[in-house]
Amino acid sequence: MTETDDRIPVTVLTGFLGSGKTTLLNRLLARPALRDTAVIINEFGEVGLDHHLLEQSAEDMVLLANGCICCTIRGDLVEAFDRLDRRLAGQAAPLRRVVIETTGLADPAPILHTLMSEPEVARRYRLDHVAATVDACNGIDTLDRQEEAVKQAAVADLLVLTKTDLASAAQSEALLHRLRAINPGAELVRAGKDDGDWLAAPDGRPRDVRRWLRAEAHEAHGDAHGHLAHHGHGHEHHHDRTRHGDRIRSYVVTRDEPVSWAGVQRWLAMLATLRGPDLLRVKGILNVVEHPGTPVVIHGVQHVFHPHSFLPAWPDGDRRTRIVFITRDVERDLVDDTLRIFERRQP
Repeated sequence: MTETDDRIPVTVLTGFLGSGKTTLLNRLLARPALRDTAVIINEFGEVGLDHHLLEQSAEDMVLLANGCICCTIRGDLVEAFDRLDRRLAGQAAPLRRVVIETTGLADPAPILHTLMSEPEVARRYRLDHVAATVDACNGIDTLDRQEEAVKQAAVADLLVLTKTDLASAAQSEALLHRLRAINPGAELVRAGKDDGDWLAAPDGRPRDVRRWLRAEAHEAHGDAHGHLAHHGHGHEHHHDRTRHGDRIRSYVVTRDEPVSWAGVQRWLAMLATLRGPDLLRVKGILNVVEHPGTPVVIHGVQHVFHPHSFLPAWPDGDRRTRIVFITRDVERDLVDDTLRIFERRQP
């Protein structure tokens, strides 16, 4: 079983205050390959400063300037997509993608919930990337002091290091290790001349699956050394707990034999009910008995899970079920043990 998805891809661009989101967005919008991109700008406060900094016609933007979208105006995001649809109606040029820039103070999870669960939005749009900018000079201190910055890094599938030209090698290396501990499956790149390659590329879901499943290899590798590369490849290390108050944990639950899809769905629903706010991100590829030979992909943020999808083929020779968890105060044993309970209940 295979699926095609003709919905418009959406990238959520997040990152803490001063980390360079708007600078990055300006560079992205200047690239010819990113034409036909709509931008939704989310700002905090009465003055839309970021909107005035953007070097792009207001005709191509939807500005939400009456508060933090993630905290107070989630409904307006739905309305923003509706206005965007009305504006584009009858236009000859197709809309290729949407970028949502969040305020630096925001937890991006409610935006992801809207993209996953609002029927009128999910009918036409799909979540493609979550990119988080991280200041290479001040990133460690920000992660130590600001829980929202940790959440932003935890839910991202792409971490973009900015201001690397101003940071020392030791600062960059320490930040790399810290980010890998928070989110071992994310791709990590430097901001620079290749900005936007990840955004302009066609949908590469099998490649994305391979990337975030690196978390398992990262876990198995142990506390090895790391390096920051322009395209995010490198030796990786893993800690079940990060330095952020020992609250953020990342780990992988694996099963060698095919699992019951019905049982996994009930298990995930139970976890979402009991610990939803603390499931910062869940991604997995499953070998299920109901669909032999066809991997099932799951993706959830807190209590909301995106509709599952099927891959046309396994991304590599590994056919095990692997589910990557990034959580806050949710121990691995709880997740693993409850899955075993649901496995035992299956006929």
